[in-house]
Amino acid sequence: MKPNVFNPWNPERLDMKAFALSGASLSAEEPLHAFERLVAEQHPGEPAAEPLRWQARAEMRTGLPGTPPQPWLHLVARVTLPVTCQRCLGPVPVLLQVDRWYRFVADEATAEREDEDSEEDVLALEPRPSLECLMAMPLVPMHETCPTPLPLPEADEGGQTPEKPHPFAQLQRLRRGD
Repeated sequence: MKPNVFNPWNPERLDMKAFALSGASLSAEEPLHAFERLVAEQHPGEPAAEPLRWQARAEMRTGLPGTPPQPWLHLVARVTLPVTCQRCLGPVPVLLQVDRWYRFVADEATAEREDEDSEEDVLALEPRPSLECLMAMPLVPMHETCPTPLPLPEADEGGQTPEKPHPFAQLQRLRRGD
C-alpha cells in the first residue's frame, strides 16, 4: 500500500493517535498483490478478479467521565477473493468484507484486558498498526453446489461400498501365525 500523494498518512504504519486527533480519513483501491496475507489465502494459480477497496476514518471519542478521549478507527474494506473450495478443491469466489470499529489504548496489556468486555475490537497504539487485515475469511469455504461432481467410492452390484481391508490385518495374521 502506498500513501496517497495528497495525504501524508502511511496506511502501512499509521500513527493512530495523530490520525484520530486530525479526524483524518484514507481510502484506496489497490491490487490484491499488495496484501501478502490475503494473497496467501488465494487459490493457487487464480488471478484476483478485482482490486481491494478500502477506506479508513478516525476520530477521538470520550469514554467514561474523567477519562481522556481515545482514538477510534472505522475500517471498511471489500474484495472478492478466489479461495480453495474445501469440498472439490477448485476455486470458489468468496466476498471478504470488513465494516468494523477499532478502539486504541495505550498498551497490549490494556488492550487484552478491555477487549474481552467490549463489542468493538480493542488494539494497542504501539506497534503502529497496518491497515492490512484478514477480512472475514470463512472457516470452510465451499461452493453451494460444486461445478464438477465429486468422486464417490466405487460400489458393487448391490449398491454396497466394499469394506476396505484394515491396514494392520495382515500384520495381525502374521503375529498369530496364520
